[in-house]
Amino acid sequence: MKTIFITGASAGLGKSTAKLFQANGWKVIATMRTPEKEIELNQLENVTLLPLDVTNIAQINTTVQAAINMGNIDVVFNNAGYGLIGPLESYTEAEIRSQFETNFFGVIWVTQAFIPYFKEKRAGLFITTTSLCGLTSYPLSSIYNASKWALEGWSESMSYDLAQHHIGIKTVAPGGIKSNYMNVMEVAQDKSYDTLMQRLTEGFTDGTLMEFSEPETIADVVYRAATDEKDQVRYPAGNDAVRIYANRLEVGPEAQRIATTKYLNLQSPYSPSI
Repeated sequence: MKTIFITGASAGLGKSTAKLFQANGWKVIATMRTPEKEIELNQLENVTLLPLDVTNIAQINTTVQAAINMGNIDVVFNNAGYGLIGPLESYTEAEIRSQFETNFFGVIWVTQAFIPYFKEKRAGLFITTTSLCGLTSYPLSSIYNASKWALEGWSESMSYDLAQHHIGIKTVAPGGIKSNYMNVMEVAQDKSYDTLMQRLTEGFTDGTLMEFSEPETIADVVYRAATDEKDQVRYPAGNDAVRIYANRLEVGPEAQRIATTKYLNLQSPYSPSI
């Protein structure tokens, strides 16, 4: 029986992934900041809950060692994360650093803690939840985009390093997800961006810029990435992510950026003022 270790398993994609793998006969180590509050996963056979705040390096090391002591681990799913939405000048230094501490550095520390174990057994797979925002860009999410782009670049680079030890690394990049994930996005307010925010919201509502898939749909992609044995790093997940990333590859990033600019009714700073 194979085992998957999941971060951010208390809700949304993390919980759906835990349930899917458990239903397919895997052992699941589901981690979250407050496992004592979980009332669903703890009822499932072969699911173990452990405490984990991915910004706490000491707790990462303790929890990873506890998981390793339980027996063989095959896949580590780095899923914990949240979104910081709003213009750059509205963020505090603490908010910016917190975004990277969770979304980027949390993945780094968890991965680093597991690498010696995977190297010793010469097998293992890391999967990280990035985002469509790690494959392309959106307005009013520059720091969130940066954290997810960093994960995509880091993962591709790590694929070379880990391959010599027979360790895989992949990313799952969802578009919108119908879950409480949107509820934990922090939004900075600045009235000078209200028109842009309204247009962005319309693009999410009509599906032009992003659609919203059920978390179970994205979990299916995580399961495919974990089991297909393909030498492939990136897995866009959800109809919107597949469509928009394919368009980016076809037309190129500049053409896609300009098209998005026009859709948002934004004037190029290099065009004559009206």
